[in-house]
Amino acid sequence: MDLFEYAYKNQKKEESINPNIEKPLWKNSQYDFVSTLEELKQIALECRKCKLCLTRKNVVFGEGNPNADLMFIGEGPGKTEDETGRPFVGLAGQLLTRIIENGLKISRENVYIANVVKCRPTVEMKGEKDRPPDEEEVNACSPYLIRQIELIKPKIIITLGNPSTRFLLNTKLGITKLRGNVYYYKDIAVVPTYHPSFVLRNGGENSLLKKDVWEDMKIVLKLMQDLRIKSYKINDK
Repeated sequence: MDLFEYAYKNQKKEESINPNIEKPLWKNSQYDFVSTLEELKQIALECRKCKLCLTRKNVVFGEGNPNADLMFIGEGPGKTEDETGRPFVGLAGQLLTRIIENGLKISRENVYIANVVKCRPTVEMKGEKDRPPDEEEVNACSPYLIRQIELIKPKIIITLGNPSTRFLLNTKLGITKLRGNVYYYKDIAVVPTYHPSFVLRNGGENSLLKKDVWEDMKIVLKLMQDLRIKSYKINDK
């Protein structure tokens, strides 16, 4: 079975789960000529393709193992990320780190973490209150993400929240309806779950949504077992 047949078969699985999911956007990146993540990062650091470049402090490209089996994709940088140039380092990032290290038993440095957009989106461009990226911003920035996925070649992608899930699966459905299942982007398994910031906004450390996230991580653990992805304690080097 060739790659197209494999992907098509998996897409049929998705359609059987939810017929409202359209065929994923299996387009190539505009950066096919870029052969390394570092080279792609240098291009992104100079990007001025959308209005977010006007208010950013730093481009938040992504970080982690360039050969990671697991890739986590959020929506966009927040205040702390914008200030540091690193993804998921605020309170939501601390929760994500615990999910990765305590739940999946993998060190954060051995996964790859990125966002759909690399600059912080804020309400009315005032640099104060965060918001999801709009369609124009996603369209401008998504070629970087596509090339990141192509270069990293993860076996599993965990999408965090609506923007990344909707982009990869080419759907308008919300995360509440999509989570709890496995979908496919090309030949890569995609497991949607709630964004850590959404969990924190809805109950904080005692949020009932944590149970749903854990159920989603059990799906990831099962995939890791099926794909023979090593799960190990943080002190196992």
